[in-house]
Amino acid sequence: MQHIGFIGASGLMGHGMAKNIRAKGFDLSISVHQRTAPVQDLLAAGAQQVSAYADLAACDAVLICVTGSPQVEAVVAGPGGILSKARAGLIVIDTSTSEPESTRRLAALCAAQGVIYVDAPLTRTPIEAEAGKLNSMVGASPEVFARIEPVVRAYSENVFHVGEMGSGHVVKLLNNFVAQAICTATAEAFAVGGQGGRGPGQSGAGHLGRRGQFGPVPADVQNPAGRLRRNEVRAEQRGQGFAVLLAPDREREGALDHRHQRAPSAEHGRGFGLWQRDGALAGQGSGPTQSGQDRPGLRA
Repeated sequence: MQHIGFIGASGLMGHGMAKNIRAKGFDLSISVHQRTAPVQDLLAAGAQQVSAYADLAACDAVLICVTGSPQVEAVVAGPGGILSKARAGLIVIDTSTSEPESTRRLAALCAAQGVIYVDAPLTRTPIEAEAGKLNSMVGASPEVFARIEPVVRAYSENVFHVGEMGSGHVVKLLNNFVAQAICTATAEAFAVGGQGGRGPGQSGAGHLGRRGQFGPVPADVQNPAGRLRRNEVRAEQRGQGFAVLLAPDREREGALDHRHQRAPSAEHGRGFGLWQRDGALAGQGSGPTQSGQDRPGLRA
């Protein structure tokens, strides 16, 4: 397996993944939905740009890294999608945070044309994507996993074969559920602590992070282009000045201005962080997607 197609290379996650695939010596072809500026470095490194998703069907495998199931369905089975020119033996790998039911439906459509469908969702952030240190949870048969593993490892630090096709997206959603539950419990703990006189900013209340005055996410949080996207962030006050930052989707996950430092979020699709008034991250819920918590006994 040498020639890899990539859909979503202009995204914050996809760019780093595609960059590392090319850096590991694979031939790379990419489709660009709208923005071409983010992929100029990929083209300079030897990647080839195609004009349509269907053109990637000539590759050995096609990776998809887009927002979610509606977008995946469009690029796979929509007009001009991969299946419109697919050949038997092609492998399609969905790394998006997709719905298991949609994944099974697309896998059946692919199988009818002799195409192999794999779900391999991710954890961690665009920072790790650029560094080639993502976590991947792969749903595939053992034979297919053995074939695609070198490609997945090109952008991953940890690769988990979690079962047959469809297992990856189930495990990913379970992972998200636990991570969000931990964040919610942390928020409630601060609220209860505040009522008991030991809320954020109180002596002895800094065990979840550096002591200091907590407050809402700064109102001027911006993406690298200097613009606050619609629905970019939402701050929710909990307890005495406790703030929860919600990044609604993976592509917005890393789009925070560098002035407001942030550690890797609980997971890609929904990111949470606790912020101090000076902009520094003071604490963060940890779960299966955090360093050292990805899998019992394994370090991320």
